[in-house]
Amino acid sequence: METKELRELSVSELKDKHRQYKEELFNLRFQNAIGQLSNSGRIREVKKTIARILTIITEKETGIEHAGARR
Repeated sequence: METKELRELSVSELKDKHRQYKEELFNLRFQNAIGQLSNSGRIREVKKTIARILTIITEKETGIEHAGARR
């Protein structure tokens, strides 16, 4: 999910997405441990998405405005 799409969600929706991605990360780690994971790069993608979600939640809760795209 792109950052732009995440910024359009409410805090409660972001918290739901956070929970969903945490579950997916758990499942991916489990699959990796038993040798059934076919795309190990997905773990990294999910971890980055979780970090993005948490950052956006913090911004929304503290009232920080997003500065927009950087150069």
